[in-house]
Amino acid sequence: MIQVEQLTKSFKLYPQPSDRIKELFLRRPFHTRHRVLNDISFTVADGEALGILGRNGAGKSTLLKLLTGVLVPDSGQVALSGKVTALLELGTGFDMNQTGLQNIVINGLLIGMTPAEIEAVRDQVIEFSELGSYIHEPLRTYSSGMVMRLAFAIAIHANPDVFIIDEALSVGDGHFQQKCMRRIRQFRAGGGSILFVSHDLNAVKMLCDRAIVLDQGNLVVDDEPEVAVNAYNQILGAGDDLDDTSETRDKGYGSFEAKIEAVELIGQDSRADIVTSGETATLSVHMQGHQDVGEMTLGIMIRDRFGQDIFGTNTHHMGQSLAIEQGENKRFDFHFPMHLAPGKYTVTVAAHEGMDHTRHCYHWWDNAVSFEVAGIRGAPFGGVCNLQPTFTETCAQD
Repeated sequence: MIQVEQLTKSFKLYPQPSDRIKELFLRRPFHTRHRVLNDISFTVADGEALGILGRNGAGKSTLLKLLTGVLVPDSGQVALSGKVTALLELGTGFDMNQTGLQNIVINGLLIGMTPAEIEAVRDQVIEFSELGSYIHEPLRTYSSGMVMRLAFAIAIHANPDVFIIDEALSVGDGHFQQKCMRRIRQFRAGGGSILFVSHDLNAVKMLCDRAIVLDQGNLVVDDEPEVAVNAYNQILGAGDDLDDTSETRDKGYGSFEAKIEAVELIGQDSRADIVTSGETATLSVHMQGHQDVGEMTLGIMIRDRFGQDIFGTNTHHMGQSLAIEQGENKRFDFHFPMHLAPGKYTVTVAAHEGMDHTRHCYHWWDNAVSFEVAGIRGAPFGGVCNLQPTFTETCAQD
């Protein structure tokens, strides 16, 4: 169980280092206060995984340091039941001149394990990390991915009640990341609580039961992962001018120099929003110019019923240049074969400047249209999409 009540933290900012000395001897302030976290409250139940989202500087790392006791809050309370293990900045708690084997002991002691506990799980840590003979080499010879393997293996075998993860998994290879995710799910199924900080929005959706969004030190959303991710995307799209240049309407948010009026997806043969896997579909985006926009990118993202991103692209990546004038109405069409597995999907649509919506977002509309894939043309397949493989057989030459 994690319980955070009205947590506040600020730091002193000095214009120059010498101002610290001046303040000490002259007995008057030479600093300003920067509040990093402002009255943050939330709870995480046993067996629950909470995602934490926010831009750089939103207060995520400060929050984790307060939870792990690295920092002391200005006010508020943190209550953590049971043993806490944190996987924070990569390499924290390691001696880079010592071997991986020696660091199992060093890091294990630092996170609160006893020598007997370390000895009991040492072989399991080595096996899980998959470092092989490198376990006897100094950590300074390791890649960042190898350091992450060792750090995660030690942390998860410390048998914590609360596991805190801050972006560390992003440096691992695909195989080991999947292995870590399986182990995290097992930990949660056993009643462990998880705090998961990541910019991998799909990972947050897949792993977490809830997610919170921090912005400028404030907790602005505490909801289901998909709702939190959408809010986080809105903050990214608004940039630093969220309160001044961006507005929210029933059909999304943005600056609305160019506005998406309607979106529809129609199958070429079905003439409806229920299509067959393998059928060509057309996604039509109807837009109106409220001002002259000389450079515009139109993007789409298809999501499944769990909110997972399945496929996305935009006209910038496709090499298409778009523009719209004030008062002009235009329709833009994406044509593609619907090689998706049967199921229900949604499409998010965005109009923005440049290669992504973080530069300047004209209009972002989450789940603008829904559609269903029913039935399969051709051979059945498993998974999410049909890659339409071909197959050949070749006799080996003696």
